[in-house]
Amino acid sequence: MAGAADRAIGIDLGTTYSCVAVWEQEQGHVEIIVNDQGNRTTPSYVAFTDTESLVGDAAFNQILRNPTNSIFDAKRLIGRKFSDDTIQGDVKLWPFKVIEGPDDKPMIVVTYQEQEKQFTAEEISSMVLIKMRKIAEAYLGSTVTSAVITVPAYFNNSQRQATKDAGATAGLNVMRIINEPTAAAIAYGIDKKASWHGKRNVMIFDIGGGTLDVSLLTIGDGVFEVKATAGETHLGGEDFDNRLVNYCVEQFKRKTNADLTGNSRALRRLRNECEKAKRRLSFSATTEIEIDCLDKDNDFYVTITRAKFEQLNLDFFNKCMEPVEKCLRDANMDVDSVDDVVLAGGSSRIPKVQQLLENVFKGKELCKGINPDEAIAYGAAVQAAVLSGYEIEKLQDFTLLDVIPLSLGVEISVPSTGDEHCMQVVIPRNTRVPIKVNITLWTTYNNQVEAVFGIYEGESSTTLNNNFLGKFVLEGIPPAPAGHISFDVCFDMDANGILSVSAQDTSTGQKKGITIISKKQ
Repeated sequence: MAGAADRAIGIDLGTTYSCVAVWEQEQGHVEIIVNDQGNRTTPSYVAFTDTESLVGDAAFNQILRNPTNSIFDAKRLIGRKFSDDTIQGDVKLWPFKVIEGPDDKPMIVVTYQEQEKQFTAEEISSMVLIKMRKIAEAYLGSTVTSAVITVPAYFNNSQRQATKDAGATAGLNVMRIINEPTAAAIAYGIDKKASWHGKRNVMIFDIGGGTLDVSLLTIGDGVFEVKATAGETHLGGEDFDNRLVNYCVEQFKRKTNADLTGNSRALRRLRNECEKAKRRLSFSATTEIEIDCLDKDNDFYVTITRAKFEQLNLDFFNKCMEPVEKCLRDANMDVDSVDDVVLAGGSSRIPKVQQLLENVFKGKELCKGINPDEAIAYGAAVQAAVLSGYEIEKLQDFTLLDVIPLSLGVEISVPSTGDEHCMQVVIPRNTRVPIKVNITLWTTYNNQVEAVFGIYEGESSTTLNNNFLGKFVLEGIPPAPAGHISFDVCFDMDANGILSVSAQDTSTGQKKGITIISKKQ
C-alpha cells in the first residue's frame, strides 16, 4: 500500500478551471483540495509580466491589465495542428497571439521579462499542472510525484499523449490518463452505491468550459464498464460566452457607433461580465450587464433575458444532444434502458441544456446530486488511490473498463479501384482498452520492395478525412508477384489510450514499428 510520502492525486485539467483531489484513507473519502485563495477550483490561466509568470487566480486577476500576455484555453490547442479549422476560429477570438510553429504546431507568443517568448500548449498546461501539484503538496505537507489526469473522452491520440507530456514536464509520474465522464461516473457510483442493488446503466453528460463528453456505462459490483462514448472536443461554456460577447459588441456599436473588436482590454472586461451573466441566467430569468467607461467615456448597459441567451445559443444547445443520440446508438441501447442521467461540468447547470436532455429521455428527472465542478477530480483521485494499492471499501473489487473513442486503422491501397487512400479499420471505436489486435496485409503490386504503413483514426472510409497519427516503412522486401508477401500488423492500445503499431515481413522476419506520440519541441 502507498505510504504518506507518495500519495497520488487526481487532477481535472480543465479548459477554464482545474481541480485537484486526494483519497483520504483514514476518513474513507475524497478530499477536494482548496487552493491558496481558499477556492476549490483554480483558473487554468497562465500570465507573463515584466518580472514573473503567474498561474491560476493570480493570472486571472491581472488579465484586464495584461490581456495579450495572459493565456487561457490551452486545452483547446493541446495536441492539435495550427491549420485545424477550430484553431483558426479560436485565434480570431483570443487576445494573445498564436502562430504556426514547426510541424504545424501552434505556438503561443508572449512578452515575458521584456523579451518575446514562444510556448507550446503542453508547456502552458504543465504550468497549470505544477500549480495543482503545489496546491496538493501544501495540503498534504509532503512531495507529490504521481497523479491520474483526466481528459475529454473524445480526445484523440495526439491530444492524450500531449496531456501526458505536460504531466511529465510538470514533474509528475502520470499513472493513468482517464476519461472525464468515466471519472464522473466513479464519483457518482461511490456516492450512490449504498442505495443500489444490481447493475445500473448510467449516462454521464459532461459539458464544461471547452468540451462536451457523453458516456454510457454499466455500473455494478465495483465494475465500471463503458459501453460507448461520444462527444465534441470544441463545444462548451466558452462558446456560449462568445455568442453573448458578440451580441453585446453589436449592441454597443449600435448605441455608440464605437467598434470594440480591436480593443482587447474592453473585450476582456466584457467577456468577464458575460460569463457572470451566463451563470446568473441559470438561476434568474433576467440579468443586467453594466460596465462603466467600456470604451473611452462610453458606458455600457444591457438587460439580457434567459430567452435571449437561449436564442443566441440554440444551435449550440441542440448540437449538445447529437452525441447523446450517437452514444445510445453505439451502445445499442434505448432511452428507456438508461437508469440514471448524471450531469457533470459547469455548463450542465444551464436550464435549456437540461430541458433538451430531459426531452431526449422522455421527461426523466436528471441526477444533480454530485457537484459538477468537482466530480471529475473526485473520480480521478479514487482511481489514483486504487492504482496506488489502497483498498477502498466502498468499491470492493474496483475494475474500470474503458473504450477507445475513435476507430483506429491503417491506410491501404485497393488495386481494383485504384484508390490509394482507403482506411482498413483495425480497432473499431468503442472497443474496450487495453487491446491488442493482429491483422495480415499483403503486397499490392508486383515486385514491391517497400511497404508504407500510415496509421489513422476516424470514422471515414477514406484516410483523407481522418486524423493522421504517424507512419513507418518496411524496406528490403524480396521482389515477388502482388499478394505473395504478407505482413503481420499489430495494433496495441494501452490503458492510457496510447497506441503502438508494428509490422513484420513474414518472409524475412524484418520488423518495424511506431508508438504514436506528439511531436515535442
